[in-house]
Amino acid sequence: MADAGALIETMKRAALEAQEASRPVNVCFGEVISGSPLKIKVEQKLLLGEKQLVLTRNVTDYVTMVSENNTDGKINEKQITVRNGLCAGDLVIIVRQQEGQKFVVVDRIGGRL
Repeated sequence: MADAGALIETMKRAALEAQEASRPVNVCFGEVISGSPLKIKVEQKLLLGEKQLVLTRNVTDYVTMVSENNTDGKINEKQITVRNGLCAGDLVIIVRQQEGQKFVVVDRIGGRL
């Protein structure tokens, strides 16, 4: 019967490993340690550099067009720069590719980890 118990444990372990392998992504939380060069510490154990990170528009500076109404009823369009880059101390949501070395920085979060 001892062999049956070991077999059951092996099967349980294999099932858990198969379930883990089927997850396409892994969501993590991190803190920006440095804005330039960009470095993010993930869950107190992993330090990521710029080459490992893919940044979304939510965490980068970008240029966009805006419209405003004048008092005479005309609409003026102008180009503005949104300063949205990451700074030291920002807390972020990160998605890790399955078995990959790339991490997508999705957005900032409030509060502390």
